[in-house]
Amino acid sequence: MWSDSEDAIIGGDLTAALAYATPAGGAVLTPVAPLGLRDRSAATVGFTTSLGFGRKLDRIKANPRVALAYHAREHGFATAPGVVIVQGTASYDAHPDREVLESRVRPASTRFLGAPRTGFFWGRWLSAYYEDRVLVNVRVQRTISWPDGACEGEPAVAGEPLPAHDPPPQAAPRNGSAPRVDVERAARRVGRLEHALLAWIGADGLPLVAPVGVTGTSSAGIALRGPLPGGGQRAGLLAHSYEAQLVGLEVRQYTGWLQDGIYAPHTENGFRAPANKTLLLLVNGLMARRGLKRARALGRG
Repeated sequence: MWSDSEDAIIGGDLTAALAYATPAGGAVLTPVAPLGLRDRSAATVGFTTSLGFGRKLDRIKANPRVALAYHAREHGFATAPGVVIVQGTASYDAHPDREVLESRVRPASTRFLGAPRTGFFWGRWLSAYYEDRVLVNVRVQRTISWPDGACEGEPAVAGEPLPAHDPPPQAAPRNGSAPRVDVERAARRVGRLEHALLAWIGADGLPLVAPVGVTGTSSAGIALRGPLPGGGQRAGLLAHSYEAQLVGLEVRQYTGWLQDGIYAPHTENGFRAPANKTLLLLVNGLMARRGLKRARALGRG
């Protein structure tokens, strides 16, 4: 379905940005580990996540239309420039086949993230971290790609044609469209991280994602450059950076209102992972135990 050059990016990027819909008609962006998982002949791609991240999985279950943005080359295996957006329908099994995880996910994870820690302590400490893995499969409807990171000009499209027009303007939020978090602080946090992307819902109901850059601020919000829609749209903003094997991952996530290139942030979340692999695994083990316990209490796993 997609080209050889696109397949090299899909199969080689260490991380991708997942966009999924919110009940209010907006979009949220979060980084995921695709691990090169894809089946070109079946037109599917995949990524892994944790049962402990229940909101993401609940939103996918409620509205499985998603997009994955393959946009970053560092620390992976793809080398050519460009951005590939994959749109489609996601599905997952909250009780995954352990044999599938061992045969497909474990080798892919080792390739991108390094060999798993073994031994008595690590086997016990990371048992929940490995046990709560979920494989999400996306049946691809369309790929959209540009040969460079600026995403200028007309993209190459494979699969279903793009809608002929931008999505219609949305009704402004009930509490108003003005910024609700500090604009200057948000702009600084986004601007100092390596990658920034914006997501919104397209005219056909599938999320769209575009790399963006910060060009200024005002009382109305953050001025962004990039291939953005006109009119008013609920939109999600993601900024992130990371080191090899996803050590030192730093993430800033926002939801807000996009009006003709000006983004008014309404909510803000973020985290910074340890830059030391051993410390990161200790934290991952602790968070996985808590997350798996919570997921089981809610019937997710």
